[in-house]
Amino acid sequence: MNKMDRHVPQPGEAVLDYGDAEFRVLRPGAYVRCAVTGERIDIADLRYWSADFQEAYASPEAVLARLGIPMPRT
Repeated sequence: MNKMDRHVPQPGEAVLDYGDAEFRVLRPGAYVRCAVTGERIDIADLRYWSADFQEAYASPEAVLARLGIPMPRT
């Protein structure tokens, strides 16, 4: 799926196949869950995922946590 695809989300959780730059909808739904936090991510807001792990992430911090990389100090 890419930004040009238009669809009306179905209610409930979607099942996606995560590719390197896009994802493919296997079962339509309105959201997926972050693999680290369990947070609901609306499909339109999904920006971070792993094609290798086939997981979605709610934020860059969740990606770092999944990879076991400590958060940089600010």
